[in-house]
Amino acid sequence: MPWNSPLISALQGQFGSGIREASSYLGQNYMVAESSILTDLLTILRDRETFDYCVDVTAAHYPQREKQFDVVYVLYSFPRNERIRVKVMISETESVPSVVPLWPTANWLEREVYDMFGIRFEGHPDLKRILLPDGWKGFPLRKDYGIIQQDQEWVQINLGIESGQ
Repeated sequence: MPWNSPLISALQGQFGSGIREASSYLGQNYMVAESSILTDLLTILRDRETFDYCVDVTAAHYPQREKQFDVVYVLYSFPRNERIRVKVMISETESVPSVVPLWPTANWLEREVYDMFGIRFEGHPDLKRILLPDGWKGFPLRKDYGIIQQDQEWVQINLGIESGQ
């Protein structure tokens, strides 16, 4: 369903077609925005609209699309008691700006998205793997990463055993 609200009207007035979609699904509000306006949009949501808590930064992989990744920001406003999602779509060669300057708690969230999907966050203070070892090959949450795949070379070198799969 379309998400019609004064917030969306104000943002569409400011960013025009940069806000590509505003919808509500099962009572959860989300907007799809162009990555070029992401920093400005999130700054306004934090400062003017009081979405003061970045709950999560996550992603989804759609390998059949040209822009195959959705990067999703889940924001919460304590004063409004409201949660929203902001989604941007990017290709494998694109990156998104880091939101660590806006919400320091996004540091580890962005590192997890990088580790699991390979999505780069420009300006991140220390973008490196957080869950997997540094030498790990591949990104396990991409749909093209086999369900039982593992980095057999890493296992052999670092654990000195043959893979059990």
